[in-house]
Amino acid sequence: MIIKVEAMIREEKLEDVLDALAALDVHGMTCYQVMGCGTQRGFKEYAYVRGHQQVEIQMLPKIKIEVLVSSEEWEKKTIDAIQKAAYTGNIGDGKIFSYDVREAMRIRTKETGYDAIQPE
Repeated sequence: MIIKVEAMIREEKLEDVLDALAALDVHGMTCYQVMGCGTQRGFKEYAYVRGHQQVEIQMLPKIKIEVLVSSEEWEKKTIDAIQKAAYTGNIGDGKIFSYDVREAMRIRTKETGYDAIQPE
């Protein structure tokens, strides 16, 4: 079984999360800079656009991390590590999702399944 764990986290927590995953010896991940909003729905900011106007910023910068793991045990360990490392206790800490992956293939060797996501 292959499971994909996705996490949307605060930008400033990226290094903490990467360190936590490295401590677990989790190999291979993809990180993206993304924009989004959740419960906090952005914030209001005053900007000088044709005078003094209030501008509402709805989309906030976040980091999306994707990791593939090989079992439900590793899914739980990975999710726990991300949650602890990304936690600030404030609205906007992010979300973690997990999905079953039907298939994985390493393009170069054509290895599939578990073998495709393991380091060589």
